[in-house]
This record gives sequence, structure tokens and C-alpha cells, in this order.
Amino acid sequence: MHSSDTSGRRPSASGGITGLVLTYNGERLLDRCLRSLAFCDELLVVDSLSSDRTVEIAEQHGARIIKRAWPGPVDQFRHALDNVQTEWVVSLDQDEYLDDTLRRDIQDALLHGTPPESLAGYWVNRRSFYFNRFMKHSGWYPDRLLRVFRTHRMDVSASGAHYRFSPKGETKRLLGDIVHYPYRNFAEHMDKMNSYAQQGADALRAKGRKGGLVRAIAHAKVRFFKLYLLKLGLLDGRAGFINACAGAYYAFQKYIRVEEDGHWEP
Repeated sequence: MHSSDTSGRRPSASGGITGLVLTYNGERLLDRCLRSLAFCDELLVVDSLSSDRTVEIAEQHGARIIKRAWPGPVDQFRHALDNVQTEWVVSLDQDEYLDDTLRRDIQDALLHGTPPESLAGYWVNRRSFYFNRFMKHSGWYPDRLLRVFRTHRMDVSASGAHYRFSPKGETKRLLGDIVHYPYRNFAEHMDKMNSYAQQGADALRAKGRKGGLVRAIAHAKVRFFKLYLLKLGLLDGRAGFINACAGAYYAFQKYIRVEEDGHWEP
């Protein structure tokens, strides 16, 4: 596996904070992401061999850069954390940034306060933009995530393309939000949904689960009902309706692909 390391800063002292970002062709919002982490002692960017301006932007912010082909989220995060030289980590995706309230609360907790040794990390809320608004319902908010943690006091796991940090110890909550722009347009949403549906179908097939048309329709209906009614997506206006339709389409695609056998050509 190709891996290299370049650094624009001196290594951080023990007990400091590392702003960690995993990247791949993330030039769209990376500048804003890294600016929101400017208070950290070090910025660490682990890049999966981007072909756009991602590495250039990271260099402009003085980040230490590790270039490494993508092996999956769990292995990449473990490799990244093995290279962290500080006690604390603030982890963001390349399409996220800290709002002013959360940035101040992190600084108050870690720079001006003294977190107890028993504390593994802090939960934060994530606020995501979809179509024409920041979603307040639809299962999107509050999207509580462990993104501020002691370097080796959490476990990282993944389900399909999505990863999760779980604490090993006590936790608290911080005020403010991570601001998230997951898609630039519908085309990008559909591209990601196609990838997620295929990964979901592969995972179901590996577990011996069945798919087919009836199950696909049933799961699509349940998914729409859950997102639009149970999760109050109707209160998110047109964005909530579109998101529920997209969720239903994702569920349909996932279960219809479980029993797909090879290619369609004769």
C-alpha cells in the first residue's frame, strides 16, 4: 500500500489537540474545514491519493499530510490515530466544519478547562444541509457523534461506507454544531446512494439475507413511512419529502440487488 508523510509543522507536544481529517478529492470545503480547526496544536490530513487540489489546500494550512490508498474507514482511521501525537483529537469529515459555538466550547473544555482522566470524549451535534435547508427532522438532527475524544479512548467501527466512534469511558456533551454539506447536488446524492445501496446489498448477501421484488417494495414503503412520518420529515418541507423518497429508493435498490446474478448481458 502506498504511503508517504509530509509535514508543514513541528510535531505537537504531548497533551495537545490534533485536528484530524481524512480526505479524497475534498477541495470543495476543505479550506473551511481546516480553518475551523486552526486552534488545534496540529492538523493531520490522511489523504487517499486525491487528484484535485486537496493536498495543496492542506499544505496551505500547514497540515501534516499522510498519503495512503483507501483500505476502508476502520483501517484508515486506525492508521491515522497511530500517527496522532497529542492526547486529544477533533475529527471532521472533509465536507464539515465547526460552527463558532462549538469551536468555542471545545476550546473552553480542552484549552481552558481540565477534563478528568476518566473522560473519554465529548458528543457533538451535526447539522446537515439538504436541497434548500438545514434539516431539523427526518432523522437528520440532532445527529449526535463522538468527534472530540482522547486518542486511544474510543473504538472505531463501520457499517458499509459509514463509520462510527464509540467511547471507552465517560462522556459529556458540547454546545454548538458540526455544519455538514454532504452533497453538492442531486447527481452527487444519487451517485453516493448507488454506492451505498450496492454495499448494503453485498453485506446482506454475505449474511445470507434474501432480497427480491416483494421485499424491496416492502422495505421501500417502510423507509418512506419512517423518514416522512415517524421522523417528522413532513416538517422539513420539500426537502423532507425528497429525502424520504430518496430513502425509499435506496431501500428498494438495496433489496432488489441482493439476488442480482452477474451482468444483464446474455
